[in-house]
Amino acid sequence: MNTNYDHTPHDLRTDFLETKTPKMLFVINAVLAVAYFAVLVFFFPIGNKLLFALLIAGEIFHLWQVLTFLYTVWDTEYEAPRNPSFHPPVDVFITVAGEPVELVQKTVAAARAMNYPNFDVYILNDGYVAGKDNWRDIEALASRMAVNCITRTVPGGAKAGNINNALKLTKSPLVAIFDADHVPRGDFLRATAAYFADPTVAFVQTPQFYKNYSENFITKSSWEQQELFFGPICKGKNRLNAATMCGTNMLISREALVDVGGMCTESIAEDFITGLMIHARGWRSVYHGEVLAEGLATEDLLSYSKQQFRWARGALDVIFRYNPLFMRGLSWAQKIQYLASASFYLSGLFVVLDALLPVIYFYTGTVPVIISGMLLASFFLPYLFFTFYVIQRTSNSTFTFPSLGFSMGSFNIQLQALYSAATFQRSAFGITQKKKLEGNFVGLVKWHIAYAALVVGGIVVAFLREGFSASLFNNIAWGALNIIIFLPFIRAAFPERTRNQSVPLGTPVAQRTYAVRKH
Repeated sequence: MNTNYDHTPHDLRTDFLETKTPKMLFVINAVLAVAYFAVLVFFFPIGNKLLFALLIAGEIFHLWQVLTFLYTVWDTEYEAPRNPSFHPPVDVFITVAGEPVELVQKTVAAARAMNYPNFDVYILNDGYVAGKDNWRDIEALASRMAVNCITRTVPGGAKAGNINNALKLTKSPLVAIFDADHVPRGDFLRATAAYFADPTVAFVQTPQFYKNYSENFITKSSWEQQELFFGPICKGKNRLNAATMCGTNMLISREALVDVGGMCTESIAEDFITGLMIHARGWRSVYHGEVLAEGLATEDLLSYSKQQFRWARGALDVIFRYNPLFMRGLSWAQKIQYLASASFYLSGLFVVLDALLPVIYFYTGTVPVIISGMLLASFFLPYLFFTFYVIQRTSNSTFTFPSLGFSMGSFNIQLQALYSAATFQRSAFGITQKKKLEGNFVGLVKWHIAYAALVVGGIVVAFLREGFSASLFNNIAWGALNIIIFLPFIRAAFPERTRNQSVPLGTPVAQRTYAVRKH
């Protein structure tokens, strides 16, 4: 893992924060989305009723996604008031659970060096209760660097429990929280504490930036996914008092945390749910759109998949356990924002439904609607391409094809999380791997490869049944588009050759530290 945080200006990406877009584009996009949906539902003869119902269910979901996105990013220029001379005491929490000592040391050193008049640094050492061998080394590190170390001895609540334990042993009115790999800039506290001059502010969230975004294909693609969220989406949520609590790079009011009973320990997305509870109690939130800390992205598909499952599983708790639609204290804008964020992880279900429709046609000849391909394309393509154009404009052209591929290609992860959330299974909190796992992860994309095989085989079956018809051509295009979108995710499953590689491809090396590569 690349742990060199000394950066030159070109290493720091800030283009994703430039989000101003003409509102007329949003209006046109909304009109096209509604028009396409209305035409599809009301103007064409229905084929197979079950397939038609599945198609319309998917289109309702896509319409919800488009309209809530446009609502969110309608205005991304709002800035909350702040008082730069407001400097209350701060307790800085660095959560640690077995991460490498050298990685923690960089974060602690940066935290100690922050330019702020009154703060104390605490390492929240969960290594003992997590069964990590280096928990004593973390205590020794704290002693060498002259910072406080709170080593928890009674387990429970994972990261949330670790934070709650430290809250009982500290007292400053504000608490900054950093994951072990997220290194704060010197001006982090000065930039964020200024908002708390307003006593109704509960937390200030800043972007998560991946310092190693250019390390390999996976870090680059996962970062490009994050750019859309931490750029226009988070900036839009800011004006609606619906900023998402993201677990690190944030400053929180101790009073607000105490008001909701501390960090939520009942979900593996303790940050997201805690933010929801805080908003329901009438507190305000702020998103500060400036990169003030640098962290690390996962560098292999297995670690990425585990992280995505944790995020998806926790977010879906909002729908199945804490549904904001029925929660008192939230504004309608906040209800919509939390549902929009959580429902993103339902995408996997509708990706599968959409992808199966051409396969069903290939093998059975049944279709959801009876329509010529050219006529359908004349409605669908303008809507599709204009939507992508708006996303590009809104994200300052940081939205890329690999980020789309990773979002849609994660359907298997999202389906697993959906089943787990819908059946109320208990999921353990997993620490994101800070070492690269080498090896072949083709097993993680077996469903993607199986889909490609089904499409190819289905084309042969359909051609033998009816020859090269217009319907066959339309469905070939549909199936091929899905395969093309899945390609970035499939590519990520195969090992990359690097000049630092020292183990045979296909051999997992779970504890091998990834060699630093210079770019």
